[in-house]
Amino acid sequence: MALTTGIVGLPNVGKSTLFNAITRAGAESANYPFCTIDPNVGVVDVPDERMDRLAEMIQPQKVIPTSFQFTDIAGLVKGASKGEGLGNQFLSHIREVDAIIHVVRCFEDENITHVSGQVDPVGDMETINLELVLADLESVERRLDRVLRQKKSGDGEAIKEHEVLEKIHQALAEGRPARQLKLEEEELKRIRSLNLLTLKPMLYAVNVSEEDVVNPHENPHVKAVQEQAVSEGAEVVPISAQLEAEIVELEGEERTQFLQDLGLDSSGLDRLVAAAYRLLGLITYFTAGEKEVRAWTIQEGTRAPQAAGVIHSDFERGFIRAEVVAFDDLMQAGSLLAAREQGMLRSEGKEYIVKDGDVIHFRFNV
Repeated sequence: MALTTGIVGLPNVGKSTLFNAITRAGAESANYPFCTIDPNVGVVDVPDERMDRLAEMIQPQKVIPTSFQFTDIAGLVKGASKGEGLGNQFLSHIREVDAIIHVVRCFEDENITHVSGQVDPVGDMETINLELVLADLESVERRLDRVLRQKKSGDGEAIKEHEVLEKIHQALAEGRPARQLKLEEEELKRIRSLNLLTLKPMLYAVNVSEEDVVNPHENPHVKAVQEQAVSEGAEVVPISAQLEAEIVELEGEERTQFLQDLGLDSSGLDRLVAAAYRLLGLITYFTAGEKEVRAWTIQEGTRAPQAAGVIHSDFERGFIRAEVVAFDDLMQAGSLLAAREQGMLRSEGKEYIVKDGDVIHFRFNV
């Protein structure tokens, strides 16, 4: 499954620069608002050291990583929920993604204008979040009018939906995003068609200068964002869009050495992907053989037949069993054959819940 994540933020906070750096997609980037009109979409390979080590062990013909899709959505402004700055069009693009990466500017540069005239990351966060809340409030109020009429006729489902909508409406009216309500699965099903913006999980990518990327927590703007994010239960990922533009041009040892010279263990993209996976509750399992080593993304808690179905529906339909070895056990054994001989390779049935890093061979019959 490809993870679809929308990059949002005010104009000139570094969204398109970041997008260009991590996708090499060449999305236009310029020093004026609404440079991005139509959303740019780029798909990148998800870096995973475990897959590299599997490939080194097995020496397959092909290595296929899982993918991560970024959508660069135009800069939102105050009044977007009412159509300001082509706001309605941009908000509709956000409805199509699984999660939101909110880019917040935390660097000073007099050569790059700020839409409000000064760098104010917390104010920027509040502006974007308020526009998403107002857009959802309008959607919920429209649905409430319709459901209320159905409720009066004694429609049981309408009565239940009305309860959920009222709960969400109260939160939105108080300026709180719907995700903070932690709705039950049955409640979510009743309002899923609304595709509410504030139900989507969100993390903050704080765009800092190259000088601040090693110790971003010393930046007062970053500290302010982190304090605000804690109150929302959101994660903050420091990243330098300009630095990522340099990192993306490097490969192999050159890239590793460049990061080490900066005092970094990983690139901003690596940290962003890892945070997004945590945000959406995603894990990775692997299939490995002479033809290919491949990574697959699934929801945490997925059972073996459904995990097999990510590869092909026939695998799920005709599932017999899964032959599973944990990644760390396989590395310890040194080969799939050795793992089998040492009893590390297990046979699991339909109720087995796949773990992050499992290396699996599915047996099926259709």
